[in-house]
Amino acid sequence: MPLTHIVRFCLLVCVMAIPLQAANAQEEAAAPKVSIAAAYTKEIIDEATFIGEGEAIDQVDIVARVSGFVEAVLVEDGAIVEKNDILFQIETDSYSATLAARQADLAKAQADLELAGIEYRRKSELLERGSAPESERDIARANELGAEAAVQAAQAAIRQAQLELSYTEIRAPFSGRLGRLSVSAGELISPSTPSLVTLVREAPIYVRFSLSEKQLADVLEELEIAAGELTTADSSPAVHATLPNGTTLDEPGKVVFVDNRISPTTGTIAMLARFENTSKQIIDGAFLQVRIEAPAPTPRLLVPQAALQRDQRGDFVLVVNSQQMVEQRYIETGDQVGTEIVVNEGLREGESVIVEGLQRVRPGVQVDAILAGQQEG
Repeated sequence: MPLTHIVRFCLLVCVMAIPLQAANAQEEAAAPKVSIAAAYTKEIIDEATFIGEGEAIDQVDIVARVSGFVEAVLVEDGAIVEKNDILFQIETDSYSATLAARQADLAKAQADLELAGIEYRRKSELLERGSAPESERDIARANELGAEAAVQAAQAAIRQAQLELSYTEIRAPFSGRLGRLSVSAGELISPSTPSLVTLVREAPIYVRFSLSEKQLADVLEELEIAAGELTTADSSPAVHATLPNGTTLDEPGKVVFVDNRISPTTGTIAMLARFENTSKQIIDGAFLQVRIEAPAPTPRLLVPQAALQRDQRGDFVLVVNSQQMVEQRYIETGDQVGTEIVVNEGLREGESVIVEGLQRVRPGVQVDAILAGQQEG
């Protein structure tokens, strides 16, 4: 190829390379695009979550108070009963006969008392006439007093017989739901027989949970009350229960008991919250999530969780300053609120943090920032 052609070809290549190099330099100089969101303040109701356990306010093992054969079982396994409903009927024949005998004893004692009274009055009249010694009147008086005591004993025996007869009807001491029956008609039972059935009051119900020393201190500091006032103060926090399936009950509970000491083994203090349990979804012995809310909201600084990063030093965000430069800012975080995170320290309201494009930037570089959710024009 002639030299002139070679020279022309080289010049052509150089001319074409100049705009290509300029475009590459312009691309390198262009600031990376990122999406930002401003830190903002919102009124948040502070809360703490614990594991609780349902605990029946009333639970009793039903037992027999007298001996006898079970004449009838008037309930079924798991039945819901009202207070004073008859659950079991023990045969009454022997107890009715005993009551009749005690009533007969009373009639005899009353007759003896009447006779002793007549004798005492007669001896008193004879003594006044001088026809009988004083000792006979005293003996008659003693006999009358003995007859009065016999009447009282007979009356007490009747009350005891009536009481035992009433115990042949085994009744529910309160409204609730029965467990599984452990006795059948025809069985011989007595006060030493194990529980016939367990009765549990379903509503209202307690939920037992525990707070650590720090959690207790935080709650008391927030409410500005003493531990003992948690059950009485108007500012006592509401307690919410969440079932294992994630359902949060509409009815809040109220703290009704706070123990008077921290457990030395667990470092926690026991509490009871009372729930009306109208829906009867809280069951005795069931585990559930308990959430305590502060009585009033508190302003908190929030940023999207997408902005949060972590390294060996802790949590940090990338802040875009007024010169569109990226700064690394370590922060102290609090609770999660939906898709946001509470920032306790390290940021000020209005400062912008990067939520998209984090992988394209580093501290100290300039960026082209747009608000998250906005499209580029």
